[in-house]
Order: sequence, then C-alpha cells, then structure tokens
Amino acid sequence: MAPRFEALNRLFESVRESNHDFRVTTDPFPPLDPDKLAKTMELPRKGAENGKDNRPVQASQAPDDVEQAVIEHIENERHESYQILEDNFHRFATRLRNLDFNAHFGLIRQANISSLTDFKAEVASGRDELFGLRKSLKEADEELADFREANELKRVARIKSPISTAVKWLVIAAVLIIETVVNGIYLSEGNEQGLIGGIGVAFGFAFVNVAATVVLALYVIPNVVHRRRGWNLVGYLGVCGWLFVAVGLNFVMAHYREASGDTFTQVGALVMGRLRNAPFTMDDMDSWILFATGLVFSTVALVEALLIRDPYPGYAGVYFRYATARKSYVDHKNHLIETLQGIRDDHNLKLETVIRDLVKRRREAAAIIDSRTRIANLFTEHQNHLESAARKLLTMYREANRETRTEPEPIHFSSQYMMERRKAVPNTGEDWSDQDLAEGIKSAQADIQEQMRQIGQEFAMAVDAYHQLDTLFPETINGKAQA
Repeated sequence: MAPRFEALNRLFESVRESNHDFRVTTDPFPPLDPDKLAKTMELPRKGAENGKDNRPVQASQAPDDVEQAVIEHIENERHESYQILEDNFHRFATRLRNLDFNAHFGLIRQANISSLTDFKAEVASGRDELFGLRKSLKEADEELADFREANELKRVARIKSPISTAVKWLVIAAVLIIETVVNGIYLSEGNEQGLIGGIGVAFGFAFVNVAATVVLALYVIPNVVHRRRGWNLVGYLGVCGWLFVAVGLNFVMAHYREASGDTFTQVGALVMGRLRNAPFTMDDMDSWILFATGLVFSTVALVEALLIRDPYPGYAGVYFRYATARKSYVDHKNHLIETLQGIRDDHNLKLETVIRDLVKRRREAAAIIDSRTRIANLFTEHQNHLESAARKLLTMYREANRETRTEPEPIHFSSQYMMERRKAVPNTGEDWSDQDLAEGIKSAQADIQEQMRQIGQEFAMAVDAYHQLDTLFPETINGKAQA
C-alpha cells in the first residue's frame, strides 16, 4: 500500500530540512590602517627623495608613480571588498531562493487535496474489511439463535476459560498417572517383573479406563439431555457403555491380580475362566480395593470430562464460533478506529509543524534581508573609509615632498582624491515582502485549519460508518432480530 499522505510528507520534510551554510560576520570588510600602510609603502621617504629632485614638476597634472601606487592599492581594496559584497549577495540570494515560499504554498494546496483523498481511501478500505467480518458475525449469530430455538435453550452456553480447560485436562492426566502407579503397586505382587512389570500392565488398564471414559463423556453421554429422543437413546447407551467399561474393566483388572498371584503363565485364559465361572468371587481384599479404586478413578475422569464443555451437546461449539466471530469483529473495528485516530493525529501534528516552520522561515527571510541591507550599508561606509585613507596617504606623501622641494609644487597636490564609488545594489526581483509573506502564511494556515477540520469530520463519519454496519447486520436476541 502506498504511504499515507505522500504529498503532506514531502511538504513536511521540505520545510524542515536545513538550507543554509553561512554565517553573517560582524566585520565583513577589514578596515585599512593608513599609518601602517604608509610605512609599508615608505611614503615619507619617497616623498622626501622626490621632493629633493623637485618631482613631480610644477606643470605635472597627473599623479606620479608613488601617488598612482597609492591610488591603485586603494582601488584594489575597493575591488576586493566589492567581491566580498557580491559573494554575500549571492549567498543571501541562494538562501532566499531555498526558502522557496511559492513551492511550499503550492505543496500545502496539493497536500490538502491528496491527504483528504488518502484518508477517505483508508476509511473505505477499513469499511470493506469490517463488512466481511460483520457478515460472518451475523451468520454465526443466526446459527446460534437457530440452535437455541431448535433446542429450546434460554441460557448462555457455559464456556470454560482456557486456563480452566487446561486445569481439567491436567486433572485427567493426573488421574491416568496416579491410577497407573496405584494399580501398578497392587499388580506388582503377582508379576514376575515386579514393580516395573506391574506398572506396565497397570498403564494399559488405566489408559483404556480413562481414554474410554473421556471419549464417552465428551461425545456420547451428553446426549442424555438432548431435546430429541433419538439422541437421548444415544446418551443412555453412552452411560451404559461407561458403566460397562468402568465396572467390567476394573473387574477384569481385579481378577487379573488374583490370577497372576497363582501363576505367571496363561494368565489371560485363567482370568476369562474366572469371569465365566465366578465373577464375584475374589479371595483377596486387595483385589476388591483395586476394583473400587479403578471405579473411583473412572468416575473422576468422567466428571472432569463432562465439565470441560457445556452439558448440552453441540451448544459449546456453536456459541464458541459466535463468540470468536464477535471478538474478531469488535477487536478489528477498535483497531481500525485507533488506526484512523493515529493517522488523523499524525496528519494534524505534521500540519502544525509545517505552519511553525513557515513562520520560522518568514523570520529567517526577514533576517536575511536585514543582513543584506546591513552589509550593503557597511560596504558604502567602507568605501568612505577607503577614500579617507587614500587622502591621508596622499597627504603624507605630499607633505614629505613639499618639505624638501625647492620649486613650487604641482597644482594637483592641492586637489582632493575622489574615489569612484561602486553601487551596492542587490537583486531584489524575487524577494517576498514581509507583508506578503504574512498574508501568504495566514492564507496557508487557514487552508490547513480547514483541512484539519475536514479530516476530523471524516474521522467522525468513518466511526459512524463502522457503527452503521451493526444496523445493516444486526445481531439477534433469542432468535429475534433487534429493533
């Protein structure tokens, strides 16, 4: 199945990803130290030397080599500063483009449409699943109602818990083991292999005694209470069969003990002879105790096996199928509702995060524009600083030159240096104004709130739709449909 809210997930990841790698420094244009540069360029010395030679001549109108070097150095500083400015403008422009408000506003509109469609598809899928489960529940419910009506049952079936059922089977297994051990002790006296041989023979008698009792108690004897007389007869036959097994088998075991005490060979033939000729004649009291003990164990096994299921034959199975179908339906309906609730909450949380991140991006855009304006102003101030530094450097050179001259100085010595300014104009064609951004985010927030309202409404309608299945396939009470 496709991921839920694919468009919303793309929007959610897009607004949260980092999209800048710069740090606006407080001093992007390093200041120039005129005094230090004057020493580096040896302006006082060169000015004095040129002044002694009366250079530049009075008629000179252009700067000499030293003055030209100063001017070139200042203009190079201006050029490098302008490159720094352009680099920062480029980073700011890239960062503003990466904020990409147009794309995010478009994704919000797309997500609003697709998310609602995805949620409706999830609801429809769950309804289809519940439809089949509810139909199965109705069929199981009708089967139970028909069974109750046909058998005139007004009570609820007696269903044992898994633990109770396991305990009863453990009791039956314990009866088999205890009967084997007890009978083995009695039968070991006449067995040539002693206790081991006696337990082996006892296990055979105990297994037949307990197994036959359990089978009759589970599948035959409960028919005694059946509403149909034919099945009643089967139940009574089952009771007779159990009496035959319990009494007859334990009589055989008691005579087996008597016969094995006399001889180790042909014990079976001797037992059959005793049963034909004198079935109630046993010389040893322990044989009667062995018979009574086996009968008690058989009775315990019978009672435990009868209590495993409902006493009315077939009722437990029908009721269990109904209870299983109902539990499956209710559990799956609750699971679907919880799933839809989780989808709704996750959807709303992502949308709230989108709005918060858009507001953060708006503040970031304002900070970028402010930084861009600030660095443009700093570049203007830096050009003023460079012009002032150039004038100071030229003044140092000219003063040193004047002091050693014997002829009049050139006319241009009295003129001020005017540096050509570079304009700090960023490209603002794709900028969002703060007011436009505020209105765009406000509009997106209104769309998102409407989307959250629609998702909430769809969730409520989905829960109602799931519950409507209870009306389409109503359960029955005592065979009659609910109103």
